Amino acid sequence: MKFTLKDYQDDAVKDVLTNLRKAAKRWHEDGDRHAFSLTATTGAGKTVMAAAVFEALFHGDDNFDFEPDPGAVVIWFSDDPALNSQSHFRLREASDRLTLSNLVIVQNNFSREKLEAGKVYFLNTQKLSKSSLLVRGHDSDDPGVETASGQIVMPDMRAFTIWDTIQNTIEDPDLTLYLVLDEAHRGMKASNGNGGGEKPTIVKRLINGSGSVPGIPIVLGISATVERFNAAMADMQGRATLPNVVVDSGKVQASGLLKDALILDVPNDVGQFDTVLVRRGTDKLKEITAAWEEYAKQQDDADTVVPLMVLQVPNAPDQDEIGRALDTIYERWPELGDDAVAHVFGDHTTQTFGSHSIPYISPERVQESTWVRVLIAKDAISTGWDCPRAEVMVSFRPAKDTTHITQLLGRMVRTPLARRIPGNERLNAVDCLLPFFDAQSVKDVAKALTSGGDGGEELPGRRVLINPEEMKPNPAIPEHVWDKLLSLPSQSLPKRRAKPVKRLTSLAHELAADGLLPEAGKKAHAEMHKVLNGARERYKSEIAKARKTVLTVEGKSLKTNLETREMSFDDFVETADFAVIDDAYRRAGRAISPALATSYSESLAKAEGDEDDLEAALIEARVTVAALGLVPEVKDYLEAEAESLANKWLTKYRVEIKSLSDERQEVYRQIREMSTHPLDVDLAKPTSWMQPTTVREADGSQKPLPRFERHLLCAADGMFPEDFNSWEGDVVSAELKRPGTIAWYRNPSRASQDSLGATYEEGGDVKIMRPDFIFFAELPDGSIAADIVDPHGTQFSDSIPKLKGLAKYAAAYEEIFRRIDAVAKVGDAFRILDLKEASVRSEIDAATSIKALYDCACVGDYAFDRR
Repeated sequence: MKFTLKDYQDDAVKDVLTNLRKAAKRWHEDGDRHAFSLTATTGAGKTVMAAAVFEALFHGDDNFDFEPDPGAVVIWFSDDPALNSQSHFRLREASDRLTLSNLVIVQNNFSREKLEAGKVYFLNTQKLSKSSLLVRGHDSDDPGVETASGQIVMPDMRAFTIWDTIQNTIEDPDLTLYLVLDEAHRGMKASNGNGGGEKPTIVKRLINGSGSVPGIPIVLGISATVERFNAAMADMQGRATLPNVVVDSGKVQASGLLKDALILDVPNDVGQFDTVLVRRGTDKLKEITAAWEEYAKQQDDADTVVPLMVLQVPNAPDQDEIGRALDTIYERWPELGDDAVAHVFGDHTTQTFGSHSIPYISPERVQESTWVRVLIAKDAISTGWDCPRAEVMVSFRPAKDTTHITQLLGRMVRTPLARRIPGNERLNAVDCLLPFFDAQSVKDVAKALTSGGDGGEELPGRRVLINPEEMKPNPAIPEHVWDKLLSLPSQSLPKRRAKPVKRLTSLAHELAADGLLPEAGKKAHAEMHKVLNGARERYKSEIAKARKTVLTVEGKSLKTNLETREMSFDDFVETADFAVIDDAYRRAGRAISPALATSYSESLAKAEGDEDDLEAALIEARVTVAALGLVPEVKDYLEAEAESLANKWLTKYRVEIKSLSDERQEVYRQIREMSTHPLDVDLAKPTSWMQPTTVREADGSQKPLPRFERHLLCAADGMFPEDFNSWEGDVVSAELKRPGTIAWYRNPSRASQDSLGATYEEGGDVKIMRPDFIFFAELPDGSIAADIVDPHGTQFSDSIPKLKGLAKYAAAYEEIFRRIDAVAKVGDAFRILDLKEASVRSEIDAATSIKALYDCACVGDYAFDRR
């Protein structure tokens, strides 16, 4: 793979491969057909996951312990040729093992007896419709042309229809045909265009079979929601289902692949505001363009994101109205080039809007065509299209068209650099301006967007903000307060499937690439060779037994006496041949890392083998490595040492890593998080937050949010708006009255690098909590003290686990903070737990009831009057 999979992608690929292995086995052994789905929210990288699955299916993958299927054939099916073209491009972009020869777009001249193993064939409903040359001659109502000799000749003199090809592939015992339904829920719906219900009929024919053509053995549906796929599969015939692979939406949002904030601009009054908001949208496009250019300069990066604005129009647009919008854009931004506008209308011809002649561009080319700064679209690009640099949208759709708006916005949520920009919510956001919406109707859009616009589960960490205000670093806050914030330790979640040796080699590669540790890869392997040499001495007897296992094959032979009809089993022992040894060696490579197994066996062959017979020396070395892989204690010992060395290097080069670009720091952050145990991560300095400024009352009126002074980020007036519940606001006010307090920080609840996190355990899973507030005080000696104050309700089911996690954090870092307090309202009283006190932490560790805990003798009263 060209891309490193995110942890949720890694888990999903593993689960998909497990299902495919089971399905293939049951098909070849029993003729059973199976189906299941890969379900993930828009922007999760489903095509990247599919690329990893295909690589493993065709070539095997030691990381997933997956053997290749030598007869694997894949049909990638969608209801849109453009969608297939984009998927074809993305698979090539993601994989370094899937080439043009592996990825075949089926054209009208395609003719083969069978599909070829090791290839993905792209098909769509149009290619299988009755009018397609690929199918003519297959059905009885279109029998082809009969010659004088009685032979049936297909159109274009082809020997096989596509249905013949599919049937022959299914019936070949050496092949395994997999059907991947892209946007599976769409393929089963009736078409509203030409052909009526032909699309769902074609998909059902592929799944259930028809006439002499059997159903495809294994069906994998890629869909946005499980419910849609399940509904589509409801009338499957003779097919069992395997567990659907469902990606956790929260992990997708936390990954940084999706933008954190969707900003909706709507008029405060009712009226015609299209020109006003087009002007505002143009200003936003100019501002975000400048922001990306400035960021590129900061990162010393020659390449920069070139954002564009989408003008979304109704399906029957007023050409002159679009022309007036373009006039407004050019009046507001005269420097915009004359060729900076394109459209994606379905007729694919140049369009005239007022005085402007605008060319057509294919949707899949928009992202790479940076000359396009304004894109005019209807709703044809709402599925499958992807353009992360689309950062502003002005929609001329009326309020009743919330579905079209949310679908298109759902295609604009990917982050342009496939990562979160640390501390800069403005660059992690997308703007949508809705001139024909009132504030009430925009709630439907906001609700849909918090679930990704797909009707799925809510996306934790995504914020939909209506008419927010940008917060920037407060100029009144001394620089040493910022230094204190950035010095505070934060924890990250570990990866579930972390492999310490792989983590070490990945780290070594990056350190060498950045010039921080020359030849780090060789040094890492040399250190691990020493560890394995030590393991050979430490576990000498266990390894000796394992060697015998590798070198011998034990079994039983059945003997039958034909006269007496008596049977007996005799044990036999044979010397293992090279194939058996090689298989054991490869299994060991999966356990200790294939690269390390190779380098260590070569090292052993040179050090301990006969120079005159290097081949025999290498075989002997592989036997040793295979034996090492059979001893569990060796693997545990090796992984512990690899983890230790990686952590040592990360600590040693921490300062140098912090001096690298955000992109490079993100690589090291991911390596840190590959640890099987949480590691400290550095906080990023926040430079731009988007904050709501009003709240809507029950009667529909707007009420300004309370505004607080001395926050690290603020609006132009120096104040920070926040929607606290009543007593959280009281806590902030009380802390600001405390003598010496000079600043405070509303710790973000989202998974961003400017948010301080502490890990906790719940239900066997490691999760992360983010305390609400950090206050800063100037001490008499001029130094800055930091206090964590976390007001948390007692009504939540996770209150105890989170409190235990914060207590452990306090025990680990108590010297860094002046106070770490948990505050709760119990009845009418406010109670406080001082987590720097060991006795309090002991009570928390033993607690089973949050209310009982706040009633114990170790709890004090929280005094609000700090004057």
